[in-house]
Amino acid sequence: MCATTTRGDPERAADGAFGSVREVSSDRAVRRAAVPAAVVDIVGGRVGENVEIVTLADDLDLETIDFLVPPAGERDVVGVLPRLIRLSVVQVLSAGTDWIEDHLPPQATLCNARGARDRPVAEWILGALLGASTGLLAFSGATRWDRSRQLEDLENWAVLVVGMGSIGRERARYLGPIGTRVIGVGSHAHDDLHGPDELAELLPQADAVVVLAPLSDATRGLIGGEALRRMRDGALLVNAARGAIVDTDALTAELSSGRLQAVLDVVDPEPLPETHPLWQAQGLLCLTPHIAGDSPAGHARAAELAADQLVRWCRGEELLNVMRRGLNRNNP
Repeated sequence: MCATTTRGDPERAADGAFGSVREVSSDRAVRRAAVPAAVVDIVGGRVGENVEIVTLADDLDLETIDFLVPPAGERDVVGVLPRLIRLSVVQVLSAGTDWIEDHLPPQATLCNARGARDRPVAEWILGALLGASTGLLAFSGATRWDRSRQLEDLENWAVLVVGMGSIGRERARYLGPIGTRVIGVGSHAHDDLHGPDELAELLPQADAVVVLAPLSDATRGLIGGEALRRMRDGALLVNAARGAIVDTDALTAELSSGRLQAVLDVVDPEPLPETHPLWQAQGLLCLTPHIAGDSPAGHARAAELAADQLVRWCRGEELLNVMRRGLNRNNP
């Protein structure tokens, strides 16, 4: 049984630089897990005894950590990862891992939080599609009465999902009752999914293209100038994946001309400079700052997954959502 430390009750806890931690038994090997302050209570409430849980802080020595839950995109933490020879597991709280993959020490196993944020991202996408089809987004900045714009019925749309994974399936479940036709593209063709080589012929069929693919060498710049030109006039691009999958300059040109519309949660670069022409593009309906999955329930599920993963690792059980396995796994 692995050991735990959590922030405990005041009578038994000792306050330190890393937050309050419960004293652990000295006759067992104590492993250390570092987590963000926002999830320390959830993680600490699920693990056993002899795991010391500390809160990530500026003065924390990460070279003493076995199991790390880093905040997404935290440059100070990412920068020191290559020299952490004790680190066994890195469990991120997001589905995407491209921001950390190249910085891991060779012995560390990387796991993501696939599935934890599916619902809020699917709801964000549904909001984007409804906001576009009903005109809510287009009218949001209106300063005069104008009935010239024609609304559309989402039930009559064909929505092409590029990267039909768990989020895409959740989104399709939401669209089912509406009657929207969903076309899925996966990493390869199987069952009712199309393969990437069919994307060019599918783009002109879609009223909306939803990007959900992970960022990789194969998907970087996948939606470039040629792909955008293949989209039908007036079509909507929705990106809730990674900004670098879409060519920002090519998209800005299409939106500025008014030929296409877009609702974006991600963009390249991030944050987008205030002077970037994309902000003023005619067809940009909305740009949110990479928050589509950041609902309270999404945060909670990601934290619960991290806690369960820590318990699994302490027990020597197989980890879930492994994105890259360390060269020498250090399981108890």
